[in-house]
Amino acid sequence: MDRFERFLLTVIAFVTILTAGTASACTRCLRVFSDGTAIVARSMDWVEDPGSEIWVFPRGMNRSGNAGPTSLTWTSRFGSVGVSFYGAATVDGMNEKGLVANVLYLAESDYGKSVAGRPDMSIGGWAQYVLDHYATVAEAVAALEKEPFTIVAPILPNGEPGVGHLAISDPSGDSAIFEYVGGRLKIHHGRQYAVMTNSPPFDAQLALTEYWKEIGGDVMLPGTIRASDRFVRASFYINAIPKHLSGTKAIASVFSVIRNASAPLGITTPGKPNVASTIWRTVHDQKDRTLYFDSATSPTVFWVPLEQLDLTAGAAVKRLALKGGETYSGDASASFRPAEPFTFLEAKPR
Repeated sequence: MDRFERFLLTVIAFVTILTAGTASACTRCLRVFSDGTAIVARSMDWVEDPGSEIWVFPRGMNRSGNAGPTSLTWTSRFGSVGVSFYGAATVDGMNEKGLVANVLYLAESDYGKSVAGRPDMSIGGWAQYVLDHYATVAEAVAALEKEPFTIVAPILPNGEPGVGHLAISDPSGDSAIFEYVGGRLKIHHGRQYAVMTNSPPFDAQLALTEYWKEIGGDVMLPGTIRASDRFVRASFYINAIPKHLSGTKAIASVFSVIRNASAPLGITTPGKPNVASTIWRTVHDQKDRTLYFDSATSPTVFWVPLEQLDLTAGAAVKRLALKGGETYSGDASASFRPAEPFTFLEAKPR
């Protein structure tokens, strides 16, 4: 990309920022340390509590994309732990191979129309489909670039459009970002794609980051909680973390970056729904296969080691209740209880 192209993308990005009206302000960042440990974090920023809970899904589950008679169906290849959204979507999770999927809101998303002969799937199942099927990012990219299904994005329970983009990473530190803009799939694949926020689309975010690099990120960084500013800050700080850190210090350092990109609880800005409070944060240790969960309304962080979960085919689906202020401390794997799995947000192909 030459300087003129970067300039145009930067202008487009600033215009998009000024006119954006998304309802979420999530951030995702990935760091690979010298010992090979890959740790990825994300924040869930939303205009209200989406009633998220944590689920254990074993291998061998029969799934439906819940998109009518042309809906995609599949059987899960891998077991996983996932975080739900309105009890109708998986927006965050890790499978038993250490692959992590994070869905963040993207107002500009356009998944195109249904294609004859191609199955449809509710966006509520997008992340879960990836967790159910793939062990590595390369494997997922090779399969998904063929577009084996069409995503259908219905309205969320709170009336907002159910649209977003997807980031995935694996224990090697490989990363990929999937966006549908103008009805076309765009994939950014490579370890360098470590940060993702919301609007504008990813190409424009990269251009903004180059702009701030030229200014000098160690001297001045943008400080608001807009998506573009969070992208720049998270990109700077995630790369500033010393690579030699390991164990709890590595996890704590990534936590500090995602907290830096978070929005204080209770923030609302009339006319700017893209400015939303951070409701919760996750950090995934992809080497040790452990999910850490940090609620904005709880003083404690708890974690779920996948090795403590029964992910064998035929095992019970289990849920860790978080609604109503339930909270945990330390290893919460023993607190899961059997539950009926949720169905993905119902979608109608167009």
